[in-house]
Amino acid sequence: MAEKKTESLKKEELQSKLVDLKKEQMNQRFQHAAGQLPKTHVLRKTRREIARVKTKLNAAQ
Repeated sequence: MAEKKTESLKKEELQSKLVDLKKEQMNQRFQHAAGQLPKTHVLRKTRREIARVKTKLNAAQ
């Protein structure tokens, strides 16, 4: 399902999405360390989404 979202994006859009995902991941890590992140599975989902975007960027080169 997530693959369909990134499939139609252009290289510039993928790069901006990657930056947004990395910021989101950093915020989630801080929340997790402070004990304020109730759903820890979102860390894994974010990490995998970052991997999907990076894979699409590498395939586009």
